[in-house]
Amino acid sequence: MSSGAAHAETLQGALAKAYRSNPTLTGARAGQRATDENVPIQKASGRPALDATGSYSESILKPTISFTSPQRTLNANAQLSVPLYTGGSVRNGIQAAKTRVAAGQADLRGTEASVFSQVVAAYMDVIRNAAVVSLNQANVRALEVNLQATGDRFEVGDVTRTDVAQSESRLALARSDLQNAEANLITARENYIALVGEAPDNLEPPPPLPGLPATPDSAVQVALKDNPDILAAKKLREAQQFDVRAAKGTVLPTVSAFTQAGYTNYLDTLTSSPTGSQINKQASAGVQLNIPFYQGGRPAAQVRRNQALESQALEREIEVERGVIAQTRSAYASWQASLESIQSNQKAVDAANLSLEGVRAENSVGSRTILDILNAEQEAVNAKVQLVTARRNAYVAGFSLLAAMGHAEADDLNLEVGTLYDPMVNYDRVKGKWFDWDFDPAPKVQSTRTVDSPAQNANVAPGLAQP
Repeated sequence: MSSGAAHAETLQGALAKAYRSNPTLTGARAGQRATDENVPIQKASGRPALDATGSYSESILKPTISFTSPQRTLNANAQLSVPLYTGGSVRNGIQAAKTRVAAGQADLRGTEASVFSQVVAAYMDVIRNAAVVSLNQANVRALEVNLQATGDRFEVGDVTRTDVAQSESRLALARSDLQNAEANLITARENYIALVGEAPDNLEPPPPLPGLPATPDSAVQVALKDNPDILAAKKLREAQQFDVRAAKGTVLPTVSAFTQAGYTNYLDTLTSSPTGSQINKQASAGVQLNIPFYQGGRPAAQVRRNQALESQALEREIEVERGVIAQTRSAYASWQASLESIQSNQKAVDAANLSLEGVRAENSVGSRTILDILNAEQEAVNAKVQLVTARRNAYVAGFSLLAAMGHAEADDLNLEVGTLYDPMVNYDRVKGKWFDWDFDPAPKVQSTRTVDSPAQNANVAPGLAQP
């Protein structure tokens, strides 16, 4: 195996690198872990609370008319409170938090598909722009040979000075097109590095896309069921319903059980104690009922606010659904148009190559001018550029269609990344935590930096396949 083949990059390899180290994706995972913590936060409101206080005091100036005031006092108090009934606020708050976890997990799927779509586009941009550079390089070389031949024929009087000027002009334009193509290739390679984390190296042609639909209607039906944005919007709407119920619970009575104990030690400074005791202990237990009669209108305002947010979530769900339908249909149309464009442009390339050979042959017998050759060469280059562009557009549109359908994630693409990231692992880890000191280790960066990557150039592999 040649060294070039050994270092070749595949699309699946690029996606796997992005899956492991793209900062947008790793940051979204961290954001989801933060969302997971809202569940134990809400659960804490319904759990027992234990508080303890302690104090030590010493009189600096003893009251002049007091005969029982101690000089020193040591106090300790502890209270345990257990919520028994909270009007449903805690229960609905927990359900809202759980539902937002599900919405966040759907959003994480959407972020993954979005990053993958960008990587696919960047991968195909590098392939296309490298091919365009190669085509323009070949065109410049051909025009240089043509200019040399035209100059030689001018020296012997076979062509005019106008023919030479036309050749020079066309070569100058070709060199300008090459410079633009090289700049586009550098931009594409730098964008690839920003998404994947490494420079593109001898990218291989992408594999066929799996599971593309036969009709736009079938694509829409799959999207309505599997698109993560729709699922997230639905879950957020459900969460707002729980928020409304939780707000309504604030006008209902609450019941809690409590027990408390106290300890006071006067440290032998209580001079007039009838029993001579310097220590006081107490303990009590009971049930507390709190009935909110009037709270300044706050509960009603909170309910109305959450009802308005629920209404907004309902409209947002329809908005997202509309957008997904339009996105799916547009992606399908772009994919189909690009496939047809590939066929048309392939015919155009074949015809342009045949035309160029014919014009050159006819020029050799004097029936065609130098300008005819230049125009035929330019048409051939344009047709080839359009063909590689159509191939790029077809693949990107096809992947965008899969993303709109909700089938462009890591488990759909069989990426070789080992165990896939499962957001439920962290949720299951934290949802039942009780301990106040159960902290996680300090966070570490998961994504890779690109500050040490070399500035890209427009060099292309020799012998790059032409359309």
